[in-house]
Amino acid sequence: MSVLAFLAIPIVAFILASKLYARYIARVLGEDANHPTPAVTINDGRDYVPTKRYIVFAHHFSAIAGAGPIIGPTMAVLYGFLPAWLWVVVGGIFIGAVHDFTTMFVCLREKGKSIAEVARITLGKTGFNLMISFTIMMLLLLICSSFLSATAISLTSLWPLSKLGIEGTDTILKTVTSDGVVYGRIGGIASTSVIVITLCAPFLGWLIYRKGIKAIHAYLLASAICIVSILLGIAYPVSLQPFHWMIIISIYVLIASGTPVWVILQPRDFINVQILYGGMVLLVVSLLSAGLRGTTISLPEFNLAEGAHSLGLVWPMMFITIACGAISGFHSLVAGGTTCKQLSVETDARKIGFHSMLLESLLAVCVLLALGVGLSLADYRSIVWPSDPSAKSNPILGFSLAAGHLFNRGLGIPISLGTVFGILLVEGFVITTLDAAVRLNRYLFEELWAILFDNRNRLLANYWFNSFLTVCCMFILAYSNAFSVLWPVFGAANQLLAALALFTVSSWLVIKGRKYVFALYPALFMLVTTITAVVFLLLDHVRKDNYILIVVDLLLFLLSIGVVILAGRMFFKQRKGNVPA
Repeated sequence: MSVLAFLAIPIVAFILASKLYARYIARVLGEDANHPTPAVTINDGRDYVPTKRYIVFAHHFSAIAGAGPIIGPTMAVLYGFLPAWLWVVVGGIFIGAVHDFTTMFVCLREKGKSIAEVARITLGKTGFNLMISFTIMMLLLLICSSFLSATAISLTSLWPLSKLGIEGTDTILKTVTSDGVVYGRIGGIASTSVIVITLCAPFLGWLIYRKGIKAIHAYLLASAICIVSILLGIAYPVSLQPFHWMIIISIYVLIASGTPVWVILQPRDFINVQILYGGMVLLVVSLLSAGLRGTTISLPEFNLAEGAHSLGLVWPMMFITIACGAISGFHSLVAGGTTCKQLSVETDARKIGFHSMLLESLLAVCVLLALGVGLSLADYRSIVWPSDPSAKSNPILGFSLAAGHLFNRGLGIPISLGTVFGILLVEGFVITTLDAAVRLNRYLFEELWAILFDNRNRLLANYWFNSFLTVCCMFILAYSNAFSVLWPVFGAANQLLAALALFTVSSWLVIKGRKYVFALYPALFMLVTTITAVVFLLLDHVRKDNYILIVVDLLLFLLSIGVVILAGRMFFKQRKGNVPA
């Protein structure tokens, strides 16, 4: 098939899914536009804030998307273009979008509680203990600490001009020379952009909430801020050491996680997401233009043997490698953490939860097509899967170069400029995931103390204390780098969380006496896939005597077995008619 067919089929499928499948699920769930949402009934002005749909959509999409649907497909296309494309399209509709929509709706109906707290209702105290401990560990150990390090590194990154397609010093980038190699200060551009966007966010929040500016004016202002921030970054890139950025970012997320959502979190995500929207528009338009010119996919449709050699068997490892583009457990934390507390109308859960996942899947499709059009297999291997043991895999550069070549082929944009924009597209969104994750961890700590202690003292109930606790743990772990070794199993942990969330939704539907197959089957598939992947990882780590990862694999395996037992017990009670109200 041509490039146009590989782009058109997902777009048509996603439109049909949003019109038909999403509405079917909404009817089963009992969607009611007149049912009051927690944002309306609680409305504390800090976390529960009724918000316009386009603002919440921007926050939710920027929090769940970011680097995930770019890096995952870039790594997994090694199996061949077609398997990765099929998983993104089919998985995005029948698993990912169902997961995001249903978890958001269930948390919405349970007064804005997190998916971990809903698990206490549906799977009992044991289910809550599994969910809360796992989510805190996953957020704190794997996401917060590792993303703090990743953000600090991305904001200080230097890229050789030769790899950006730039000859000599003919570039608008500020450069630095080291060991005779000229580097462009890409991280400095992202640093300045992040600073400008963050400083402008409260002003935009004030205009939206206090002055009630129109949506079109908000979009135009946000887009202008993005453009100015990047131009300022090119002219005045900020140069700081990674450690200094770790301190600054920790202070920022501490303030952001305790500040009312409309002051920083919502407007900053709304501004930042314009870059992602712009990038997606560029990708789609470039693919259409290149497709009309007869451009074909240069990567092989199937490359299963090479993929198995580097990553493992296509099932289950590809389904773990591509997470955010098809399904991601982290989405359930965002849906039940920040997003469900901001919805003004119950129908927004479908329009935000289901549609944002489809948009993320479309982003992953565009990434795969950009790689297929922009890089040859040899170039792809040399960047993302280098044969030289001393060379490091660089999926960000792989995608960015592919995007640069695609923009050049489709729209005539210089390869160097398109590559720089591709890098900024990834780097600029790492911090959006981080500040959302810290706020989510604050919620989880608050729920944990409420369950553990009947009479919480004022300190444990204070949001600043829980924010400070999260940030301190995050900084210590990131600074010591003690848990960076856990990242190889992050994909498995993330998909296990997705399975656990879907089982929680299935149990909730059983209790309510509603159909649950559309949530149960994806839960079973993800659970079997994750257990198999964990077993493969365990065997590989045993061969390599990696004892830390062996312990983590065993913990994930035991957690998987716990999920099976809890879910099985719940559905056994349902068959016996012994389900609690």
